[in-house]
Amino acid sequence: MWGGRKLSSCGNRFLGVLRSRCWCTQAEGARLSSSAENQFSWTPQTNPWVFSEYSIMWFKSYRITFACLSRMKIYRYPWTRLYSTSQTTVDSSEIKTFLALAHRWWDEQGVYAPLHSMNDLRVPFIRDNLLKTVAHHQPGKPLSGMKILDVGCGGGLLTEPLGRLGASVIGIDPVDENIKTAQHHKSFDPVLEKRIEYRACSLEEIVEETAETFDAVVASEVIEHVIDLETFIQCCYQVLKFSAYRGIFHIYDLTDFPYNQMKKPGGSLFITTINKTQLSYALGIVFSEQIAGIVPKGTHTWEKFVSPEKLESILESNGLSVHTVAGMLYSPFSGYWRWSENTSLNYAAHAVKSTGQEPPVPAGFVFRGEAEELHDKDSINPGVQEELKK
Repeated sequence: MWGGRKLSSCGNRFLGVLRSRCWCTQAEGARLSSSAENQFSWTPQTNPWVFSEYSIMWFKSYRITFACLSRMKIYRYPWTRLYSTSQTTVDSSEIKTFLALAHRWWDEQGVYAPLHSMNDLRVPFIRDNLLKTVAHHQPGKPLSGMKILDVGCGGGLLTEPLGRLGASVIGIDPVDENIKTAQHHKSFDPVLEKRIEYRACSLEEIVEETAETFDAVVASEVIEHVIDLETFIQCCYQVLKFSAYRGIFHIYDLTDFPYNQMKKPGGSLFITTINKTQLSYALGIVFSEQIAGIVPKGTHTWEKFVSPEKLESILESNGLSVHTVAGMLYSPFSGYWRWSENTSLNYAAHAVKSTGQEPPVPAGFVFRGEAEELHDKDSINPGVQEELKK
């Protein structure tokens, strides 16, 4: 199931030390170099420890001076592994249901009418939370420059509004007929032709090629249809961008410095789904499917519904920090949705790729902006050199 970069046994021990915050007690160290094949090896030296070709770390008895570039890619765990395409979260039995309805996505009075009206809530929910991560945005195209992955996009009901807000959106769906419908509808708007791309595939099929690519992943009315929720969430984590520092700075004592304020948050995951309660069974399945016919029979399986508490637990355990959970209520009489404090039926969640997944930043480190400063011994700040001599 797992694939990815390999570490030598020594490399594993070194990275284990970093992860457990157990710093060396002597100034001497070893050099950890990265080869062209991204393999790690050890070369005993009395020089500072070298972590990749971009950064240097010096260790000295309970005190540390850390120098590195602003390229935060060095913080990506080398042992992070990506899921193989042999594993799927798609329930083949659900494919038949959506295949039969593929031609009805853009019928605003049909079976997907509740999803059309849900855009009144979920589009602003996504837009407003994403705008919190940027200092400035372009009027009329507030999401310009952002990359969004719409998982289980269906006919593109949510993909298109996000594209009109300026985002570059990739919509994926395992039902090929859904993608054909989405492609056809997109063709009527030349603006969307440039901003939206559709693919007939599952999430796990594109994990490797799109790792750490997206500012946001949207899974709206999707997780109640997957067969392996935890794997699905882990795949979402993999394709989201890591957090990054906003700029280069020189600081020697960060003990009390709020360095997280200088970081751009990691990618966002947006989910809307149905709670697993007796009320959701009575209204979501018995009434909506069997009595009122709001949605086709067999669309939902109550056992796949997930409570906000369980979803939050899965998200947090897989490196995603939950920021918002809000209830959503739908009126079959008016055909409109509204926000609610009650999450017993539908709810929306916003989670962010946690900065806690990166190694902790100790007190007494300094960022440098040029590779030459790191490779040229004479270019090291005199203050750092004096610190190393102690």
